[in-house]
Amino acid sequence: METTQRTVSAPGTQKGSPSIALFGASGAIGKSVAAALREQGRAYRVVGRSAAALQQNFGDDPLAEIVCWDTDDAASMRAAARGIDTVIYLVGVDYWKFDQHPVLMQKTLEAAIAENVRHFVLSGTVYPYGMPTTGKVKEDHPRQPHTFKGQMRKQQEDLLMAADRAGKIRGTVLRLPDFYGPGVDKSLLDSVFKAALGGPRAMMIGPIDTPHEFVYVPDAGPALLALADNDKAYGRVWHFAGADVISQRQLAGKIFAQAGSKPRMLVFRKWMIRLLGLFDHFMRELVEMHYLQTSPVLMDDSDLRKLLPGLVKTSYEQGIKQTLAAMRASA
Repeated sequence: METTQRTVSAPGTQKGSPSIALFGASGAIGKSVAAALREQGRAYRVVGRSAAALQQNFGDDPLAEIVCWDTDDAASMRAAARGIDTVIYLVGVDYWKFDQHPVLMQKTLEAAIAENVRHFVLSGTVYPYGMPTTGKVKEDHPRQPHTFKGQMRKQQEDLLMAADRAGKIRGTVLRLPDFYGPGVDKSLLDSVFKAALGGPRAMMIGPIDTPHEFVYVPDAGPALLALADNDKAYGRVWHFAGADVISQRQLAGKIFAQAGSKPRMLVFRKWMIRLLGLFDHFMRELVEMHYLQTSPVLMDDSDLRKLLPGLVKTSYEQGIKQTLAAMRASA
């Protein structure tokens, strides 16, 4: 059984004990939040199931306190939350294990409440909405998920907001659309960037001419952190929309153009995804979410922009430029 452990920098190198913890820190958005904390010179705790991944991503940061938890051990989970004021929850699961989302949320909430954590921020998705009924979707749009994954994400949100209403902890959710950026390999655009830099032909999930939006991951971390720090944020859900509405084809065109290469794309239709799903677990699970390619959820984030007027959204042009530069540098 994996045990809770801490790897803390040498005494005197951290600026105070961390009051904020990133649960599921090793993912792309977790690393973005960590970068925002580093920029502010704030000590923080990173929590995850893989000690090796945490050490690789945060071991060189004197502001980071590393804690490895075992989600099957309540004592380990409580230890991960001990002494923390704010949890930013970014825990991911395999695409075929979405039934674990509400289970892990319940366990984490119980641990956080037992350790007197005051604030809990969930990084969410558009999945709980199901099929959109309006062109732009605000936070009060009905949540009627027709997919299993949407239902599990809805249950996850409901657990947190029920705890908030009961006065056990202050909770809030920031729903994000698809995302992209440096080091983000779990993106609809990952193979496009790789193809633009000379890799194999891009494999895209079609149709690719419908409206879509993407968040540049380095923008997501500061938004989550600003929300966590704002007392007015708690008790409700918020949206953080992409830089603009754009189609995948238009975005791919921008990526290939900036890379100076000729577009090379293979577009997968739903029947092709279903066929590939006979041999690939991930593709099989992707079929039920295909509606997002034909009936996209385009978010209205005007409420968040009023709450956080300094919110930064990197343009697609700049985001592409920075992503290509980072990929070239790491090649």
